[in-house]
Amino acid sequence: MNYLNQKRKLNVKERVVFEPIKSLNIHVGDRHIGRMALSSDRLCAFEYSDQFLLDGFAISPFYLPLRPGLQISHRDPFDGLFGIFNDSLPDGWGHLLIDRYLVSQGIQPQALSVLDRLSLVGTTGMGALEFRPDNRVRSGQLTNDIEFLAKEVNHILSEVEYSEGLQVLVEQGGSSGGARPKALINIDDIPWIVKFAAPMDPSNIGAIEYQYSLIAKKCGIEMPDTALLEDKYFGIRRFDRSGGSKIHIHSASGLLYASHRFPSLDYSDLIKASYALTKNLEEAYKIFRLMIFNVLTGNKDDHAKNFSFCYENDEWRFAPAYDLVPSDGFNGNHSTTIATKGQPDLKDIMTVAQECGLNNKKARGIFDEVYSNCSEIKQVNW
Repeated sequence: MNYLNQKRKLNVKERVVFEPIKSLNIHVGDRHIGRMALSSDRLCAFEYSDQFLLDGFAISPFYLPLRPGLQISHRDPFDGLFGIFNDSLPDGWGHLLIDRYLVSQGIQPQALSVLDRLSLVGTTGMGALEFRPDNRVRSGQLTNDIEFLAKEVNHILSEVEYSEGLQVLVEQGGSSGGARPKALINIDDIPWIVKFAAPMDPSNIGAIEYQYSLIAKKCGIEMPDTALLEDKYFGIRRFDRSGGSKIHIHSASGLLYASHRFPSLDYSDLIKASYALTKNLEEAYKIFRLMIFNVLTGNKDDHAKNFSFCYENDEWRFAPAYDLVPSDGFNGNHSTTIATKGQPDLKDIMTVAQECGLNNKKARGIFDEVYSNCSEIKQVNW
């Protein structure tokens, strides 16, 4: 694959002037979804546009149904923001980049409202939602030079006071979710995400995640294309892009108003919600299969933001798997519990199947299939 561009010298842009946002218009491509503003008590108020009410869809069926009139968000768990729009905000690494950039421009990050931050996402967010006015950072120097990006990531992690590539990292990674450093690149004109090691990661974390992705596919889990770039960086093809189009994505966290910062979800709840959303029992079996893989391979960072759903061709489906790596979770427990257990056994796994109305014979067959195909990385033996 030819994914390296010739490195060019980056130019430092003049400081920007950022005006506070009073209201946001929200779009999917050229379609105007609706408008959002803040109430006097700092809750978000949203209203679908008249045209979208006629020919659109509920962008968040459980908490933002397609209906006329003003809808007010809850205070928790997203500090007054609707879950679907919280999905668009950067998390961890992206948040760090944005705040570092704001400080470099003489702007106090804590002074920004959620509307301001969504306008910084603009048209570059994960999924299909776009926010206008679009105040995204534009460096004018997009690059696919992975080693350059890795160097700039290390500058940020080392708290180097000045980095010539900060604006590039913000533009190519400032809208991303997750805690680990990453950047959005193109490989043969196809959008990919490349990940870099965080300070707490082993030096070969890229190779580990790549191995997990290959074995997950072997276990029958749907995943996008993956690669080990430069023999050390994990890359994954973006499943929210297809042939130049954007696909609407909704995390389980935003869909169910389940915080990803502490355990707030059980796989039984997730599977039942999947069926209620998709009306397709096969999507429930996908989650059940992924649960088994996570348990057997020690992926305990299975929090509510690490599961998503896609809306495409007028239907919802469970999104391809991502962020499959061994992790400690919360005090050694799975972030999403299994029949209320953070350290489950086979009985608990089958209890989830029973509670969710899954066929017992089929569920046990899925378990046996995953168990036999993940022996290379299996951390649980029953």
